[in-house]
Amino acid sequence: MDSDLEDAEILVELAREEGDPATLEEVVRDLGATERRVAVLEEESLYFGEYDDHPAILSVHAGAGGVDAQDWAEMMVRMYVRYLTELGFQHEIDDLQSGEEAGIKSATLTVEGEHAYAVLEAERGVHRLVRISPFDSNARRHTSFAGVDVVPLVEDAAVEISPDDLRIDTYRSQGAGGQHVNTTDSAVRLTHLPTGTVVACQAERSQLQNRARAMALLRAKLAELARVQQQQELDQIRGEQTEAAWGRQIRSYVLQPYQQVKDLRTGQEIGNVQGVLDGSMERLTESYLHWRRANRERQDRGDAGVRASSKRFE
Repeated sequence: MDSDLEDAEILVELAREEGDPATLEEVVRDLGATERRVAVLEEESLYFGEYDDHPAILSVHAGAGGVDAQDWAEMMVRMYVRYLTELGFQHEIDDLQSGEEAGIKSATLTVEGEHAYAVLEAERGVHRLVRISPFDSNARRHTSFAGVDVVPLVEDAAVEISPDDLRIDTYRSQGAGGQHVNTTDSAVRLTHLPTGTVVACQAERSQLQNRARAMALLRAKLAELARVQQQQELDQIRGEQTEAAWGRQIRSYVLQPYQQVKDLRTGQEIGNVQGVLDGSMERLTESYLHWRRANRERQDRGDAGVRASSKRFE
């Protein structure tokens, strides 16, 4: 591309000297092709993480806010399902725990698609909803919270799990799926005793299939836990950072007294809240990927500075 730009510059100078508009038009066409190549490289540069190309496990949990929070968690699952469908990603709901009055307590989805983990990594954290509660007879404004966790789906061989470290519980599936699913204890819940990590699966028709799928989910959770612990150790060595990677609240969805979605990390604001809730999340994902890359570049420059200082000291 550098060579193309140099050739274009020379052709422009020659065309101007000779008064040749046809050559100028040709240069414009060539630069258009170069611009498209730059755009492709720009997009590719956003995906640099070790697990960016992996499938992802997306979990949504109702937080503070009672029945409003459970309703908010269900709204979020609907939002993600619509977004994933729009992207052409394959997804399956592995576990769904319904709320007593409305909404859901939690849901877990497995997602496959191009850069699935990188795309969904933007959603990890606490999401806040402000609206007039449909469950308040006095029509007061309520604030609800839901937590989202996203981990990459790793290969089975990547994490070893001892059978002695597992507690396996079976229960009756709550979801649709045929008479067999709803009348037998086909759902499986696995608890990893050393870490307290719990996963469940009720998507398949047989207990054996649900157990195999739950094991894959557990391996992914444990792999992510190990990665986080390693990162914490590196952070302790590096010292306190001025910019935390994750905050308790990453995004606000305000329906009252005004309408706005705002990502508190990237500063991205969108006025069409209903559009976002209907799955139009592209701008939020893109802004996060650019923000993540900028943070990575700052970190790399900081690490390079530390290495340079150490070398001078030596």
